[in-house]
Amino acid sequence: MLSNLISQLKEQKALHKLDEVLSEVPKVREDLGFPPLVTPMSQMVGTQAALNVLQGERYKIVLKEVKAYIKGEYGKAPGEINQDLIKKVLGDEKPLTIRFADMLEPAFEKTKEQIKEFAKTDEDVLSYLLFPQVAEKFLRNKYSDKPKERTISFTIEAV
Repeated sequence: MLSNLISQLKEQKALHKLDEVLSEVPKVREDLGFPPLVTPMSQMVGTQAALNVLQGERYKIVLKEVKAYIKGEYGKAPGEINQDLIKKVLGDEKPLTIRFADMLEPAFEKTKEQIKEFAKTDEDVLSYLLFPQVAEKFLRNKYSDKPKERTISFTIEAV
């Protein structure tokens, strides 16, 4: 998180504001209901703190990820999110009261049927769901009837 903050501030030619940003981090974390500072939350909190300082106004600009978190798309916050911040960020929109994942259409079986031509196992389907472009090429090659290219490497040393 710290190296990311330093990099962001250097890009903005605002490294001199590092101490101010570091002071803002716990305030943002408190506003967000004390999320644990692990990825991705650490980056979200740190970047939002930097934006607050660089804009000269708290939450003048709100990251879309912070808005999604406040809405409940990352799950329930461990503590209470600042009510004024919720109103500022969401307006009339209400935070989720159900799991965000419950709103998603199940994709596994549908995708399994769509890619059965080149995916043979559940692991293949999962790979495709995570990395569609790379997985399709990999799986088509994996299951093709063509002989696989083999690369042999060696080192020659002079004696």
